[in-house]
Amino acid sequence: MSHTYASTLFHIVFSTKERQSAIFDPAKLWAYVAGVARNLNYEALAIGGTENHIHLLVRIPSHVAISEAVQKLKSNSSRWLRENGRWLGWQEGYGAFSVSVSKADAVRRYIQNQPEHHRRRSFEDEFVTLLNKSGIAFDRSEVFG
Repeated sequence: MSHTYASTLFHIVFSTKERQSAIFDPAKLWAYVAGVARNLNYEALAIGGTENHIHLLVRIPSHVAISEAVQKLKSNSSRWLRENGRWLGWQEGYGAFSVSVSKADAVRRYIQNQPEHHRRRSFEDEFVTLLNKSGIAFDRSEVFG
């Protein structure tokens, strides 16, 4: 085959340090992160979250490792957050879940409805559910540090 074809669609989730409510203007942050993604040639299909975490549905180029993509998104958003107010930082880790194109619209809706979703469920419960649904083995005592 003379070309590379890859579907690299990910649902990425990361939280503020100690899951503190530290994102004071989420809509502005989501817009900024969308711009960062665009500048990195990532296709951001949805960005949302709450005051203590962010969700992204993003397609990354096949030559970019997911760890590199997340590192660039976190570092750029951290710089912006520091410049625009008091910022404690992001939690060290992240979740990255592959998404089938057939499920992209459902994940997009899920991300867009985060404030409503979190009226009923904590971030911690949500993240553990994502790990379970993805078949990822984990020790709950180590997930949140």
